[in-house]
Amino acid sequence: MGMTMSQKILAKHAGLEEVQAGQLILAKVDLVHGNDITTPVAIRELDKIHGEGVFDKEKVVFVMDHFVPNKDITSAKCTQICRNFAKEHGLKHYYDVGNMGIEHALIPEQGLITAGELSIGADSHTCTYGALGAFSTGVGSTDMAAAMATGELWFKVPTAIKVVLKGKLQKHVSGKDLILHLIGMIGVDGALYESIEFTGEGVASLSMDDRFAICNMAIEAGGKNGIFPVDEKTLEYIKAHSNKEYHIYEADEDAEYDRVIEIDLSTLKSTVAFPHLPENTHEIGSFEKISIDQAVIGSCTNGRLSDIKVAAEIARGRKIAENVRCIVIPATQKIYLEAMEKGYIKDLIEAGAVVSTPTCGPCLGGYMGILAPNERCISTTNRNFVGRMGDASSEIYLASPEVAMASAVLGYIASPTDLGL
Repeated sequence: MGMTMSQKILAKHAGLEEVQAGQLILAKVDLVHGNDITTPVAIRELDKIHGEGVFDKEKVVFVMDHFVPNKDITSAKCTQICRNFAKEHGLKHYYDVGNMGIEHALIPEQGLITAGELSIGADSHTCTYGALGAFSTGVGSTDMAAAMATGELWFKVPTAIKVVLKGKLQKHVSGKDLILHLIGMIGVDGALYESIEFTGEGVASLSMDDRFAICNMAIEAGGKNGIFPVDEKTLEYIKAHSNKEYHIYEADEDAEYDRVIEIDLSTLKSTVAFPHLPENTHEIGSFEKISIDQAVIGSCTNGRLSDIKVAAEIARGRKIAENVRCIVIPATQKIYLEAMEKGYIKDLIEAGAVVSTPTCGPCLGGYMGILAPNERCISTTNRNFVGRMGDASSEIYLASPEVAMASAVLGYIASPTDLGL
């Protein structure tokens, strides 16, 4: 029996000719990373099991992003622990105020991950890097500590779901709509401990930012990872960002999948996930007007330059609705600077939005946009659980940047078509 793309990458890193679903393997990792919440725990565990530093100073990455710049004394202490460890052990890749970004946008941007690699991170959305043809998955802080010490980690080889994409997305429909549609189809546990492998002629029409957003939310379907084949767009991105050697793996024709799902991209519409699960999806136009108090555009899912661009284009010459707070968060310093140089930041501020330094911020209820009782927020983030962004009575509606900005302008959940675009 043949292997899936993910299984081939795992087999290579385990030094095996082949692996099978369910098999336990010990594999070498190419990248280990954590953030200001998960890394202090990993450092504490590392000190317990291994007092000699990290296995490779080039392959252990710390990104301060969740509560940075620090919002309180506790968050300041967390970053201090990471900062001191990175300095003491000579880590080559430590990102803090001034050169920071949201980790899952920053790491690909910095060229730290490439096709065919095996990456683990102490953050569930590490699966983002599957857009580059890498096997990338989130782990706990204890596993991060073990990988930091040894450069290896145990894995259970996942089964897989094949998602065959056809056609092209319509205007104002993006990768965020595709992944919300898929999660709505299969549910938040529909791909539990499975690899979601995207394929088909429709892949070629998706931008890299679309693919990052799609793989980012594979975890919201319960997936172990999401992964795209390596094509010309992938290689163009890799060559523009990284000098690392890459390896291309393709699934065997006789690879075994638990199921095959076909999606015609041309039929997809702007999609919104209602509270309080990402699977609770509804297409724009299928529900009555829902007023909002806040709109958030950013996060590791949708804070990239193309997301800021489309939000600015919708906002240009318009005003944010009265009583709506619109918060835009570029995912990295580079994205922030490019958005400023292209005039996007000016468009957003003139429309009445506020633009934040790169941070996860409101996505996890950290800061920069906490919701009060009974408030509603339309957000490009990835989770809408009870109390995720603030008070337990507040509501989060997940959507694309196109929908979030159109909603911010109109004051209720809407699409750009409702603005005549």
